[in-house]
Amino acid sequence: MKHPLSTALRRWLEHTPPPAVLATLYMVLILLGGLALKLPFMTREAISLSDALFTSTSAVTVTGLAVIDTELTLTFWGQLLVALLIQLGGLGLMTFAVLVLSALGLPLGITHHTYLREDLNQTSYVRLMKLVKTIVRVVLMAEIAGAMLLCLAFMPRTGLGPGLWHAIFHSVSAFNNAGFSTFSSGLTEYATDPIINSVIPLLFITGGIGYLVISDVFRQRFWQGWSLHTRLMLVGTAALVVIGVGLTAFLEWNNPRTLGAYDSAASRLTLAWFQGVTTRTAGFNTTDIGGLHDSTSLLYMALMVIGGGPTSTAGGIKVTTVVVMLLATLAFFRRRTEIWAFGRSIGLDEVLKVMALIAIAAVLVFTAVFLMTVTHDGHFLDISFEVASAFGTTGLSRGYTSELNGFGRGIIMLVMFLGRVGPLTLGFFLATRITPRVRYPEGQVHLG
Repeated sequence: MKHPLSTALRRWLEHTPPPAVLATLYMVLILLGGLALKLPFMTREAISLSDALFTSTSAVTVTGLAVIDTELTLTFWGQLLVALLIQLGGLGLMTFAVLVLSALGLPLGITHHTYLREDLNQTSYVRLMKLVKTIVRVVLMAEIAGAMLLCLAFMPRTGLGPGLWHAIFHSVSAFNNAGFSTFSSGLTEYATDPIINSVIPLLFITGGIGYLVISDVFRQRFWQGWSLHTRLMLVGTAALVVIGVGLTAFLEWNNPRTLGAYDSAASRLTLAWFQGVTTRTAGFNTTDIGGLHDSTSLLYMALMVIGGGPTSTAGGIKVTTVVVMLLATLAFFRRRTEIWAFGRSIGLDEVLKVMALIAIAAVLVFTAVFLMTVTHDGHFLDISFEVASAFGTTGLSRGYTSELNGFGRGIIMLVMFLGRVGPLTLGFFLATRITPRVRYPEGQVHLG
């Protein structure tokens, strides 16, 4: 005989729209994580419920903004819990949903299947499950390899046991683009370490580029066999890396608080490389973010909002969204009625999705900044940077996170949650197409 609670849960999962199911699961995970952090053995000193919930939200949404010191405040068990929350959040909403539904033995309904298939760009349930298995394998292989390599950097300085834990934690945090560190000063002490500056970026670029791209690169013939999505992601990512690293070096070269603190050109280029690529939702820092010039901070805000790739551990509006927007703009100025790239056309539906995503992101960020300035007047750049970091689930901060009051924390927590859940939730509504029964005569609207 089935338990009434189990039956009720089954009915709720089967009849509730996927966005509501996923959002609820993540809110429950955040709440449980926050309550767990309040346990005595999780922290070295008592923390408030607000601190616990903020930390849990930041971990589950793989953001990295922190109101407590991960190294000094959390015990090993507290850090382990944060790593677990990062891993669950970094798996992605779609993967997490498939794993949960499969574990419960629940079949995917037509609505759920449509949503998952649309978001993961798959045409069948079989291929969808294959992708989920691929994701799990990639995660395990990347994080294990990353931890082994990071041991070479951490063990000589911190010892065998602590070095192993630092390596595991940073590998999980890096691959999932979380930005959490078990060091109070972040990775500033390893600013010029060749292992840190190669392994950490490799992990978060791999995790942030998207599992579809990884699958294409390793399974299909070079370039010709790759899908349009993979080509756009790789070209767009390469362009953003060049822009981020190049402008960081140009703008910060003589800044004594950042790159200018180092004498050699090689050290300055190393810092520019790391900070230029970590801005795309990874959130680690090897220099003082609060010491950046205003121009560099504005550049980083744009990169954080753009984020990484779809079906990845990264946040933001996604690279492909920006690339399609630029292609549509270029087509408009060239008076073309079709949008294409690499010999493939891009449909009007995709352009409408891009418009919806960018419009919603702009409204959300603007509203959050406006509400924050109501109670935090006089810190516009710091507030805007904090909101952009929260929306892009990046975790970089100009040192203002600890200055937030209760209202400000609430806004940032909401933005982190929407930054992670929002774009994928929106995918459900964008994937549900309704053919109009009535067509109206075309009217003229004057624009520009």
